[in-house]
Amino acid sequence: MNGKFLKKFNLAFVLLFLIIISLGVLYPLVYVVSAAFSPGNNIASLNIIPFAGGITTKHFTDLFTKTNYVKWFRNTFIIAVSTSLCTIFISSLGAYVFSRFRFTLKKSLLLTMLILQIFPSFVGMIAIYVILLRIGGLDTLWGLVLVYLAGNIPYNTWMVKSYMDTVSKSLDESARIDGANHLRIFWSIIMPIARPIIIFLGISSFTAPWMDFIFPKLVLRSADKQTLALGLFSFVTDKKNEFTTFAAGAVLIAIPFIIFFVITQKTMVTSLGGAAVKE
Repeated sequence: MNGKFLKKFNLAFVLLFLIIISLGVLYPLVYVVSAAFSPGNNIASLNIIPFAGGITTKHFTDLFTKTNYVKWFRNTFIIAVSTSLCTIFISSLGAYVFSRFRFTLKKSLLLTMLILQIFPSFVGMIAIYVILLRIGGLDTLWGLVLVYLAGNIPYNTWMVKSYMDTVSKSLDESARIDGANHLRIFWSIIMPIARPIIIFLGISSFTAPWMDFIFPKLVLRSADKQTLALGLFSFVTDKKNEFTTFAAGAVLIAIPFIIFFVITQKTMVTSLGGAAVKE
């Protein structure tokens, strides 16, 4: 009896602990969603119990009619997609070169990229500002894409190279016997096998520009070039306290991530289960 009671007690304690942790994680998210649909403007007007103060869609309407939210969304989407696509292309191509070719200073270049990744990106903010000023990249979307791209390439090249190193080189040799060149091998053989890491690379390189605040604040100046982070921050400054409108915009930010995850989830699982033979 004591053994059964102790087992049930441990199970109940674990379940209670997990429920408390889950509530602690989910409550802020539910609270933000509740704030997006709650009447009022500032955080002081919100009820601590989600959705207890009523429901309204006024804040979403105000976002699209009284602010430049659509423009912020478009700018951020262009920056995130451009960064993601460029990172995938350059990092995967560089990873293939480092994985399959032997050349002078190969190890030195890999070590250099690894050392560059050790330092936080904001350490070089002054240098980044000066370089963008010299090449005319300040207050432009492509200038911000260059900043993100430069920060993404070193680590992501290492990551994709490590994955490509596990792909059997016998596949390359078989394709080369059939007359395929390096570009054909890279595109038709290596890239399909490396699809799981490429999808992960696309997600990670899309997420950072979508939610970043520091570098857009450094690079962008014009009101029509602002991103979502800069635009939404203007709702919760010292001069302005519109937390509910901020919450409405934050809820809409999550939509592209949900769509992207739903689309790529099955592809990622299928790719992981059906990959080719590895060494």
